[in-house]
Amino acid sequence: MFLDTLADHCRNQPDKVAIQFVNSPPITYGALQSTVNRTAHELLALGIQPGDRIAVQLPKCMPFIYLHLAAAQIGAIFLPLNPAYPMTELRYFLADSSARILFADRQKQPEIDTILPELPALESLAFIDSADSWEARVASRSSEWSAPLPTDPDQTAMMLYTSGTTSRPKGALISHGNLTANIRALHRAWGWRDDDVLLHVLPIFHVHGLVVALHGALHAGASTFALPAFDAAAALELLCSRRFSVFMGVPTMHRRLHQLAGGRRFDLSHLRLMTSGSDRLPDDLFFGYQKTFNVTLLERYGMTETGMNLSNPLNGERRVGSVGKPLPGVSARVVDPATDTPMPDGEVGEVQISGAHVCMGYWQQPQLTAAALTADGWLRTGDMGLREPDGYYTLKGRAKDLIITGGLNVYPPEVELVLMEHPAVAACAVIGCPDEEWGEQVLAAIIPRGGADADEAEICAFCRGQLAPYKAPRRVIFVDELPANALGKIQKAKLRADICG
Repeated sequence: MFLDTLADHCRNQPDKVAIQFVNSPPITYGALQSTVNRTAHELLALGIQPGDRIAVQLPKCMPFIYLHLAAAQIGAIFLPLNPAYPMTELRYFLADSSARILFADRQKQPEIDTILPELPALESLAFIDSADSWEARVASRSSEWSAPLPTDPDQTAMMLYTSGTTSRPKGALISHGNLTANIRALHRAWGWRDDDVLLHVLPIFHVHGLVVALHGALHAGASTFALPAFDAAAALELLCSRRFSVFMGVPTMHRRLHQLAGGRRFDLSHLRLMTSGSDRLPDDLFFGYQKTFNVTLLERYGMTETGMNLSNPLNGERRVGSVGKPLPGVSARVVDPATDTPMPDGEVGEVQISGAHVCMGYWQQPQLTAAALTADGWLRTGDMGLREPDGYYTLKGRAKDLIITGGLNVYPPEVELVLMEHPAVAACAVIGCPDEEWGEQVLAAIIPRGGADADEAEICAFCRGQLAPYKAPRRVIFVDELPANALGKIQKAKLRADICG
């Protein structure tokens, strides 16, 4: 299991740097294990039991990491939440998960206090000011751990919320076995080494930054240098320092680095692994990186429910526009989504995935779990694509109208529900339009309510008050009607073609 491997590194190389945040002292593997142990004892003292949900809404920081690893150590379920979520969304996640405790940023205490009466299952709150304050809080706890680590691969380690066509976010249940299988597959595919140094610029509230990047480095016994948030200038300077061997980003980040170069050339070929994911990498950026940075980005494909599924090879052709081949231990196929019948190579269908890394289902959603998993264990991803004759896969779009902006998922029904609460909105449809910087931008097409004042800026501001900023529409277009079929269902493909071109 992944905790056993980490414990081995902490025991065998206690003085090696595990994680260092910029402008902060390094945390060695020995110190990491010591504070994780103290944090585990603190959770037990708070009454947390195996299977309890521990919600954490913190910025990227060491206390987040300590809590994540300690929760896994005692058999609790870690629920990471985007620190940008407003109270309406936070309330939903806490209520739906029946989280027993919430760890949050001290600055959010006044807002969180307003939603507490609606959260009867939430028994405890802990507000954190800084890494130093957390370490001081747990200093009196034992730095040793004598209890056995979780050994059941089917025991849930994390609950990661994702959304679907129902518009209600659902919690994907990620087991210890799921995490271990995916991390091991990535180590084989990407050749992780104990002398790797990762420059970590991703958020850690989702699978890309937390599992693929951070767990990848920890599992290898490598070192991680972390920026609290992505800063293109700082990242480029660090990448040029030749201190790092691994870097992972989303296309928006890579676009900003490429733009920052401004036509100048930088040799980053000392990076043995530089990946792009969470959205399709534009062809011009693929070739632009080769010219500007002397690097061929490695594109791969994953999702919340699985971690990573497919990848271009570490050694071999990294094909532009392709997400590569299945990782070790992963099976993939392309099927007719109506019948689950496999499609011939070269024909577009739904990509389905199976393997030990696929999540166990959705929290308290048996019907959605049954709909997502076939009888023989294949996950219906909702992503359309094709398999080429030599085994490379190419994605062709998202069957569920998912919008990916800056590497983050936006599900239109969730935004549409908020829009319909606005008094000036009679009907609406949310779509993603291509955007050079963000990959896609969220656009709302709205039929105004008769007699109401409809103002684009005010509606966008209204949404930002109810949704995380990246989910709120960046543009609003007012229309007289929305294209619909004979059953009244809005035809979003036609809408995108009409508006986005």
